[in-house]
Order: sequence, then structure tokens, then C-alpha cells
Amino acid sequence: MRQIKCLRLVSSHLTSKMRSHTYIDSLGSASIMARILDGKALAMEIKKELKQKIAQWVSLGNRAPTIRCIIVGDDPASHTYVRNKVEAAKFVGIDALTINRDSDITEEQLLSEIQNLNEDNSVDGILVQLPVPDTINERRVCDAIAPEKDIDGFHIINIGRLCVDLPTIVPATALAVVEMLKRFNIDTFGRNAVVIGRSKNVGMPIAMMLHSDKRHESGLGMDATVTICHRYTPKDKLEAYCRNADIIITATGLPKLIKADMVKPGATIIDVGITRITDENGKSRLVGDVDYEEVSKIAGAITPVPGGVGPMTVAMLMHNTFQAAQSQANKSN
Repeated sequence: MRQIKCLRLVSSHLTSKMRSHTYIDSLGSASIMARILDGKALAMEIKKELKQKIAQWVSLGNRAPTIRCIIVGDDPASHTYVRNKVEAAKFVGIDALTINRDSDITEEQLLSEIQNLNEDNSVDGILVQLPVPDTINERRVCDAIAPEKDIDGFHIINIGRLCVDLPTIVPATALAVVEMLKRFNIDTFGRNAVVIGRSKNVGMPIAMMLHSDKRHESGLGMDATVTICHRYTPKDKLEAYCRNADIIITATGLPKLIKADMVKPGATIIDVGITRITDENGKSRLVGDVDYEEVSKIAGAITPVPGGVGPMTVAMLMHNTFQAAQSQANKSN
């Protein structure tokens, strides 16, 4: 009984963004469930920091950073994502404008619009909300944005610089994962990390930063030993890799891919996946790649979905915009 009281006392002193809690198992003993890595609270903390930095930047005579968000078509999810980005920009003091274009816009017309923004010295950051219509080559669009204005970090030059440990604009979701690991004091040095998903915008850059030497110029390395898994990794191999992992980062969009029996006790779980499903009650809701309810009883720390990596991605996009504005101002000076 004394031990249970002690555990509850410790739990009550955890911060809201790093909370854990106890549960009573069938034998009546107390156990600590996973520490919840609250991305929503951390994102707000980062946005408040940025708001102060940007206000100070403007007070020194600089203009406010600017974003131009191009959205093609009328996909509701895309419009919601852009709206969230614009709201975050306004909160931190970034001038954001949405440019809406019909889905029948040609690739050349879109590339011409991007080039106009590249040449506009009053624009610091450009993003084209993905996906674009099938009639448009996504890679050509990403590479059309000037690297120094590519706040999504998708340009081939920015990805290339990341791969050789040079300072660059990092894809926002990948940077969000690394920032969460650092700010929540998750030790990565020499740890076994499994990244599930090899997309060039999420899985690959996450793996690059995890395995890189933090002594290199970018300062983003985390010195972990990294295994990359994907859709063709045999199920038994995936389970074996995960059971040996101190850190699992999953970004597949496959609900409940990661089960409790695949997780080493005390491991850190970062769930980047997000999928809208209809549950047994007929209600629509968002879920991640992880069987959250069961895995949270095994893991040492876990991100929720929603409220984990998603809000942090938007916060890091704001970080990238301020970085781009400072860089371009320095070049002008």
C-alpha cells in the first residue's frame, strides 16, 4: 500500500506534457503506464518561444517573416491542413497567405506561379500543399521551389544536404520527431531505433538524423543504431526488429500495426501515422499505427494520436519559416 501511494505521488509531479499514470492489474499491484509525450502542449511551448523571437526580430527593424501556401483543388483535408498552418503562422507573428487554385491548373501554370514567388523578395517561405492532382508531377513541383524558401524541406538540395550532415531546412515532420526526442530527454546515444516507413519526406530523413553523428556540422545527429523497415519487411522480421528496439518510430498509415507483443518493456514509441477510421459504434475518429491502449501498458513513453507528432509538425514548419527569413535577410545584408 505504501508503494502504491509513492507511485501516485511521483505521478502527480510529472508535467502535463510528460504525464504518466498508474493502473491496478488483476493481481492488485500497481504498475506505471507509459509516459505520454504530449505533442500539443510542446508545440504550444515552441510557438510561444517563436512568437517572442519573431517579435524581437521585428523590433530590430526586420519585416515579419512571410509564407505563401498554394493549395490546388478542393480536398477538404488539404484545406484543413493549410488552415491550421495559417492560424499557427498568425499566432507566432508570420504573415501567411493562402493561394487557391482549381484542380484543372496545368503543371506549367503551377510552376510559373512558384517561380513568381521565388523571385518575390517579400516572400520568405513557399509551400505547395500535397498531394497535387495526378496530372502534375509532385517531384517537379517540390524542386521548383527555391531551396532557401522551401520550408517543407522537400527540395532535392535540402534533402541532399541533410544526408551529408550539412545545415539545411529539414522536412517538418522529421524535425518534429527529433525535436520531441530531444525535448522529452529520450536518450538516443547508442540505442537501437527502428523506423517503419521509408518515404523520402518522413521515414528517410528521420532515419538519417537518428543515425548521424551529432558532432557533424548540422548538429542534428542522434548517434542511434538504426534499422529501416517498410511494406516488404516480412512480418516475423518486423516483429523481431521491434522487440529489440529501444525506440520505435512508425509512419505507415496502417492502424494498429504495432501490437503490445512487439514492444520491448520501457521502449519509446513515436507514432507518426494518422488514419481516419469508422469504429464499431459507427463514429469517425483518427488513429495511429500503434495499438495505443495496449502498447501504453508496455512502453516507457508514447505519443498519442491525435495530439502527438501532428501539432509538432506545424510548429516546426513555423520554425523553418523563421529560419528561412533569417537566412535570406543575412544574404541581403
